[in-house]
Amino acid sequence: MAMEIRDAEFIENSEEIPNDECPWPHLEELFTYRGRKGDSVQMQCKLCLPSAVISAYKTSASNLKKHIMRKHPSKIDQYDDIVTAAARSQRKTTATPNKLSSSKQAKLPDVMLAAASKRVPQTTVDKLIINFICETKVISRSTVRTRICDAADDMKKTLIAELGKAKFVATTTDCWSAHQKSYLGVTCHWIDEETLERRSAALACKRLRGSHTFDVIAGALDDVHCQYKIRDKVVRTTTDSGSNFLKAFHVFGMQKDAEVDDDEEDMDGLDVSDHIEYHDASTILDEDSGMEYQLPPHQRCACHLLNLVATTDASLAEAMNDTYKRLFRATFAKCQAIWNKTGRSHLASEVVEDKCGLQIIRPNATRWNSTCLATERIIRIIDEKGEDSIRGVCDELKVKMLSPAEVAFLREYSITMKPLMKASNILQSESSVYMGWLLPVIHQLLSKLNRLETSSKTCTPLISALQNGLHKRFGQMMEDPELAAAAVLLPKFKTSWTDRADVVEAALTYLKQHLETTEHESEHQRESSDDDDDFFSRPLSKMLQSPFELDGYLACASDNMELLHSFPAIKMLSLKLNTALPASAACERLFSCAGLLFTSKRSRIDSVNFENQLLLKLNKRFRK
Repeated sequence: MAMEIRDAEFIENSEEIPNDECPWPHLEELFTYRGRKGDSVQMQCKLCLPSAVISAYKTSASNLKKHIMRKHPSKIDQYDDIVTAAARSQRKTTATPNKLSSSKQAKLPDVMLAAASKRVPQTTVDKLIINFICETKVISRSTVRTRICDAADDMKKTLIAELGKAKFVATTTDCWSAHQKSYLGVTCHWIDEETLERRSAALACKRLRGSHTFDVIAGALDDVHCQYKIRDKVVRTTTDSGSNFLKAFHVFGMQKDAEVDDDEEDMDGLDVSDHIEYHDASTILDEDSGMEYQLPPHQRCACHLLNLVATTDASLAEAMNDTYKRLFRATFAKCQAIWNKTGRSHLASEVVEDKCGLQIIRPNATRWNSTCLATERIIRIIDEKGEDSIRGVCDELKVKMLSPAEVAFLREYSITMKPLMKASNILQSESSVYMGWLLPVIHQLLSKLNRLETSSKTCTPLISALQNGLHKRFGQMMEDPELAAAAVLLPKFKTSWTDRADVVEAALTYLKQHLETTEHESEHQRESSDDDDDFFSRPLSKMLQSPFELDGYLACASDNMELLHSFPAIKMLSLKLNTALPASAACERLFSCAGLLFTSKRSRIDSVNFENQLLLKLNKRFRK
């Protein structure tokens, strides 16, 4: 498609021209002005005298050009040159004297004026229009990538400087796969010493190639810790219960003091001379001693363990009681039929909405709490709309209706699983949850299940299976004095979260030992000296202040975190023990954001560019 450019032919006059003057004085070489008749201008051609007068509209000389093209085609170039020169001179003479407005006024490019009255392709016209409207140039792809890389480098420098101020840091990590590519995500968390608020940042989303073996994961995680200079500051790293993560921290992780002490006690009663073995030195040097990477202590994700309790351990309840097994399978078979119908047909969804006023929630296989939410929705529909509404839905969808016994079972099942779902929601929080929340939440969950056990009629096997699962998954954690001490050092809980005297005593003993150690280290730093006479510089009768500080902290009735400012030693130990997170949900949120960037249409994006974009999006507060 082609079009003819006639912009140069139409010369608009902003001021009115008197009737006795020619509107196109620049055409006097070819035409003679003869006067006006209304809105028409009478012009006589000088090339074909004598001739009839040519009539043209007062604002357009198109009739004059048509006359030249029709009668004098050899003069059309001369006509175009005259019109073009007149257009240029008019722009110069009519330009505004305001320099500011004239500098911002857009001008037609000369190529458009040169192409006047000639047929040009539509693509050329489009380009000219775009260039006329858009005065700035679009930066290239390589320039955008360079700027993203520079911004990411500046952000990392700011983040490293911020992490350098923190004394204790915790991380979470997990693996993620999308579009046949695997990544290791790492997030970082610490507590501000002044405001006692939790701070978080995304550290990496590195590409992992090959098998996700324990040594590959350990090397990648150690590289991230070294890159941000937090290798010696990380108090704990929270991951799920994957076998590769467990082995990585078992081989390369820091051993606890108890394990080291046990090994030393075993060596005390051993006769070394009877157990001497000789090995090749080259073989010993080639073996991996486990010191190639340095990983912090490991913490299993509490939400992942609760997921196992709600799925794997809860399924064992069917083997405990045949009545529960038949009722469970019959009830959820009918519920599954309703869920399948509403998920596969929009007509079925419309039927549910018309009769119930609410939509049916369909469970997701990867999220156990979705089953609990789905059962709660069915119970809500029955409570608000009555059983007739759900019966009408079953009739329309041609599925079996739930019996009164099955409705009662579904209601009791929902009540039983609700505390587990609440506990998971609490622990997967990020800004308001500390490691000290773990044991109080688990103890409270067990207490709620114990109370439900006394009033349950059909879900007693389920409650027993959940209790057994909690003791199996969290039994070792509930006996850990460090986790108990972390709960005691939170003003919200102190020692009121459990009624077990042995757990409280173990926590207080742990606190007293570590507070004394901290006080000895701080005093040694203040009075460090190389003089041998300084051996008895500290009086033996001087009492430590830490036990009194602990007693004062426990005696305060306030449950506000600001209370820690009044007890410096308690505050520092609380920051150390509570910096870590009980769940790795923060890393899952990183992957959720990564899924929005790493779509199928952008699956070929470079891994470094993808990581830079993701970190810039998540770490906005650290960008300059």
